[in-house]
Parts: sequence; structure tokens; C-alpha cells
Amino acid sequence: MERVGLRFPARETPVNDRRDSFDTVAELYARGRPAYPSELVDDLLRLTGIGSNSRVLEIGPGTGQLSVALASHIASLLAVELGENLAAVARRQLAPFVNAEVVVANFDTWTGPTATFDAVVSATAFHWLDPSSRLGKCAALLRPGGSLAIVDTRWGVAVGEDPFFAASQTSYARWTPNHDPARKQNRPEDVPPRSLGAAHPELVLMATERYVVARSYTSSEYSDLLSTFSDVVVLEPDAREVFLDSMVELIDSQFGGRVTRHDLYDLFVARRV
Repeated sequence: MERVGLRFPARETPVNDRRDSFDTVAELYARGRPAYPSELVDDLLRLTGIGSNSRVLEIGPGTGQLSVALASHIASLLAVELGENLAAVARRQLAPFVNAEVVVANFDTWTGPTATFDAVVSATAFHWLDPSSRLGKCAALLRPGGSLAIVDTRWGVAVGEDPFFAASQTSYARWTPNHDPARKQNRPEDVPPRSLGAAHPELVLMATERYVVARSYTSSEYSDLLSTFSDVVVLEPDAREVFLDSMVELIDSQFGGRVTRHDLYDLFVARRV
């Protein structure tokens, strides 16, 4: 069936629906989401001071993109994941580590042991937490002197010329109802670090680091990555299918079957006083 010109009605998507949507694509998430850059992981370990005797809490591990690296360096890892399917995949990824446990819970309402952890870590998940309570809850879980490490991810920044970004906007405009025609691809230097919210009296920001990572994707790999983004997951099924098909066709027909994407990571490390 020819779908050119087919339009789907725009709909408002509550934040919680987008947050919860990741659990519907858990296997795709495991296949499509990249691991965190090794330089970032090394800096996180160094700046937090965690090591072989440390007890760490991870918030929102997804399918374990950071968890495996953490578990291989510390004494114990407790990961709190909202989605049952995501948690199941994370457990599979962490199966070699007897020191790692994944529990299914909403961190905003979860009750954990206070003043216990040497570090609390959240990668590409902190922005989904309740901004009115997230810093205070993390502080309460940390032992005095413990560290809070937050990794904030911005997908697809501009490094030099990126003809694929310009070409792909036609697909976004046609198939994604909330597309902003004025959207531009920001350069890393034009992207300010995201605010973590009001300062908390028990947490002192100790360090911030920034990383820009280039990754090359085949058309199918890029489709898998897009399939894990909440704004794509919540599309109507027909719209999602034709949108992803159009992106594959674009990459194969105009870009030789492969594109490079640059992603931006900000690492924040705070210490509990």
C-alpha cells in the first residue's frame, strides 16, 4: 500500500507515557542503545572514588548500558529499574556478576536504605525523575562523603557539516506529528549543561565533564537506535513503521547505507557533605 502523503493525527503524549514507553521495546533497547564511552566511565570511577569495596545504587539502568561497566569495578551494584522488561534484560546482561541485583520499582516512590551507598549513579534517566525530590532522595541514600554521578545525554549534535540531518527532516515532518519545522541541530558549544534543579544543602558539585562521541551506523542499526527514542516509540504503529522505513530508504539511497552521528554527554559529580 502506498503511504506517501498519509497523515496521522497529532496527540498529546504525557511525560509518564514517554517514560514508560521504553519498556515496550526492551530487546530493541538492548540492541540499539550504545554503551557509554570508556573515557566517561573511567572519569566517573575516578571522580566518584568508587572501587572494589564500593556499594553503588544505579537509577534507571535500562538494559545495562552502564551497569556492566560499573559491576566489573565495584563490590555491589543495586539497580532500580521502572520497567519489568528492561529489568529482565538487564539481569541477563549482569548474569556474570554475582554482586549485581536489579529490582523493579519506581525510584520516585521506592524506599531504599538511607546513608548506605558509596555512590548513586543515573545515566540518561535522571531527567525522568521527580524534580522536586530527586536530589534530596539521592542525598539521603548516600553515606556522608558519598558521590552522586549523573550522566545527561543529548542525541545528535552538529560537528561540522551534516547533510543527513537536513535530508532527514522531510521524514520527521511527514510522519511525526509534533515535528518542529524550525528545529536546528545545535553545536556542542551551543548546548548549555542541563540544570539539575535547585541546589540541595547536602550536595556539593565537585566536577563536570563533557564528551562528544562519533558513531557510525548502517541503516538498520540507525533504525534500531531511533526505535528506542521515546518520541518514536509513542507514535501510532503505522506512523512509526513508515517513518523508520523512510529513514532506512534515505540512508541506503542517498548516503551509501551508512551515517555518522555525534552524541553529547555531560557528566556531573557531586559529593554528600
